[in-house]
Amino acid sequence: MKKNNFFYDCEDIKLILDVKQNKAYQIIRKLNKELEEKGYLTQQGRVNAKYFQERYNIGKWFYGRL
Repeated sequence: MKKNNFFYDCEDIKLILDVKQNKAYQIIRKLNKELEEKGYLTQQGRVNAKYFQERYNIGKWFYGRL
C-alpha cells in the first residue's frame, strides 16, 4: 500500500483504468485542469484521488486500496 493515499500518480491511473502511460498522463492533465478552473491548487503528474474517483464513478470502498 502506498504511503500517500490523497493523490494518484501515473502508475496508479494505469493500474486502475488499465491504460498506457500516455493516456494516464492525459487523464491527469484533464482532471487537474478541471480542478484549477474550480480554483483548486494542483500538482503536476498527480491528481487528487477523491476527485478522480468521483469523476470515474468509483465507489468510496475503493478509496485508499492501492
